[in-house]
Amino acid sequence: MKLLRNEKLRNYLTMRLGGSASFVAEINQKSEIADVMNFAREHQLKTFVLGEGSNTLANDDGFEGIILHMKIKGFKLINEDYESVTIQFGAGNILDEIVAESCRHNLSGIEAMSMIPGTIGAAPVQNVGAYGQDISQTFVELEAYDTIENCFVTLDKNDCEFSYRMSIFRGKAWRRYIICSVTLRLRKGNPRPPFYKPVEEVLRERGLTQYTPQMIRDAVMDIRKWKLPDPNLIPNSGSFFKNAMIDQNKLEELRSSYPHLKAFYMGNGKYKISTGWLIEQAGLKGVLMHGMQVYDRNALVLTNISAYSYESLAQAREEIMKKVEDIFGITIVQEVLEIE
Repeated sequence: MKLLRNEKLRNYLTMRLGGSASFVAEINQKSEIADVMNFAREHQLKTFVLGEGSNTLANDDGFEGIILHMKIKGFKLINEDYESVTIQFGAGNILDEIVAESCRHNLSGIEAMSMIPGTIGAAPVQNVGAYGQDISQTFVELEAYDTIENCFVTLDKNDCEFSYRMSIFRGKAWRRYIICSVTLRLRKGNPRPPFYKPVEEVLRERGLTQYTPQMIRDAVMDIRKWKLPDPNLIPNSGSFFKNAMIDQNKLEELRSSYPHLKAFYMGNGKYKISTGWLIEQAGLKGVLMHGMQVYDRNALVLTNISAYSYESLAQAREEIMKKVEDIFGITIVQEVLEIE
């Protein structure tokens, strides 16, 4: 196990902000998790698990504790039958590499999640997804270290309590479990329409009527390349806010002024609407504030143009949230996690 001291967190996060961590432990096998947790308990240090840092922020004070930098790679075939394959992936595998490999083998179920940054181990935390797919749809189980019971446990889909961009790992079990592997069941053969509307439009433009996972991946990648900035070129954390959830009364109120507003029924009387649309309608798309800019191609993305501190980001975030609240009466919620 590699243990580094006083590491600058901005070097581990795609937003390129944040102070230093007391320690960063590189985790390459699951036995090292128990070693780090024993060290943390012995020295009374807090812990935080980090993958690729694409959906995580750190404040200017940094983190007085140990960052577990998850690097567990590899995969294991668990089961294969006529319809599907079940594969266990080490938590440190890059999600998009898994998507790419599944498409090459004509396996469907995660192709619409192409180019989502981060690791597979981080995917269940907020049930990542895009263009009509999310990780819960192919999820079988995960293995994790339980920091309360100090042992490894297996959690199935019901245990994880998945919902829109949410799970127990971001709710009642926040920081309890350290995910070391994720098992998915992928279906053999081609994806089944209907697809998310932007994807359907690209497929139609290309004259395609039969679809392979690779065709869906290609379409999604073309959309994302246009809508989302490359964090290697422009520091960002992807979608900064969650899409808004509103009830029917609020939806009817909004549609009285915006009759063409798109909404998706999510169950339990709740509708999902685009937070990017709210921010754009508030006149903030492309606006630069405190060194942070609302991306001019996608108002859901906040980019770091010249900010050197988390405080600058926090000021921009609060101004965006306040303006949306003042205009629409809707409180938007940050999607990006914070090291604390």
